[in-house]
Amino acid sequence: MSGVGSWVYKQFHTCVVWAEYCSKHLLFGCRMCGQCKLHDLGMTCPMTCPKQLRNGPCGGVRVNGHCEVKPEMECRWVRIIRRTNYWPKSWWRPEHINPPVDWTLQHTSSWINYFTNKDKHKEDLAED
Repeated sequence: MSGVGSWVYKQFHTCVVWAEYCSKHLLFGCRMCGQCKLHDLGMTCPMTCPKQLRNGPCGGVRVNGHCEVKPEMECRWVRIIRRTNYWPKSWWRPEHINPPVDWTLQHTSSWINYFTNKDKHKEDLAED
């Protein structure tokens, strides 16, 4: 990439990262893992779980639905399951397994990573 092209790409990338951070952090508590799963998980960021679990609760959920690590906080997975009751069934795929977090993508744009396939996502369309 030429000097000007490289500069333009860096400026574009910076603008996208800031736009993503400002919108998703304020609305959903996004932790900028670079591999967003909000759309699969009831618009709840699983990275806000103290154990950062992306595929289900840890087994330490208290009777009142709160976290074993932070008792004042509702378990993220209780929130995810409650919120997905309002989603169209085709969007909620409880059998879908999310891949482990690639920490090299942390603090990068999940939007750019998705469209460039840096997050190595797999398109798995739900069967109706």
